Amino acid sequence: MDIASLYADLGLDLSAHEGRELHIRAPPVRGELVRLLGEVLREKREALGLLVSLEAGKIRAEGLGEVQEMIDICDFAVGLSRQLHGLTIASERPGHRMMETWHPLGVCGVITAFNFPVAVWAWNAALALVCGNAVVWKPSEKTPVTALAVQALMRQAIARFGQQRPGAVPAGLCGLLIGGANVGAAISASPDVALVSATGSVAMGRKVAVTVARRLGRSLLELGGNNAMIVAPTADLNLALRAIVFSAVGTATAACSFIAACSTKYARTSNACTPGSASAIRSRPKHWSVR
Repeated sequence: MDIASLYADLGLDLSAHEGRELHIRAPPVRGELVRLLGEVLREKREALGLLVSLEAGKIRAEGLGEVQEMIDICDFAVGLSRQLHGLTIASERPGHRMMETWHPLGVCGVITAFNFPVAVWAWNAALALVCGNAVVWKPSEKTPVTALAVQALMRQAIARFGQQRPGAVPAGLCGLLIGGANVGAAISASPDVALVSATGSVAMGRKVAVTVARRLGRSLLELGGNNAMIVAPTADLNLALRAIVFSAVGTATAACSFIAACSTKYARTSNACTPGSASAIRSRPKHWSVR
């Protein structure tokens, strides 16, 4: 299996992006497409948030919060589209100057995990689009429905943009490939994909890193266990316990967390993390906000 054949099955031509130049040329114009995506997301925030909760198992507030993160990154990317500046450098030749200009990479592959099924795609896609890149998305096989919903919303944004600038968006600008590890492996191995951004386990990240490096591609990895809880000797265990439980279960146990300790308080903290402790925390909801 290779990424080009997968795209061909969808009636798309991945090689159209090999020249690293999309039809949308000016960065602020690319930003307008992302602005329209944010507009569509605002309109569908409630529905998409509910879908995230149903498929990923998050509480309602977490599902809505994740969609809000998509909206926020769209706003950020729109501003960034007007700030893609480079350096002007003095030259030793009279009457000359050197200018630094950033160019699109081409195609960016995005591999996302189940715990944040839509926000991680948006973090990558919004920035990739304003920089002039195409995006190929491989979502977790555990959350395909939310991925299909996001893809439908992206098509709505593209349609609105097309009314302003007909023909400006090439086919396959934002592709979606649903499948198992073999699809992720195909994206990682494809020379047509200039950068692979992968979120998931450390084991998965190692495979992606080696595969992409073998072809001298670029990778951006966000892997498990990067949200450490360090319990210091002077810690208030009641406060630490609330922070640990909230971090672990607030996103349906999907946060990338682990607990470390600097003292014998670890045993006391570990023993405190029991079903009874959750009941104690629920009885004092005003203390859930940890500073």
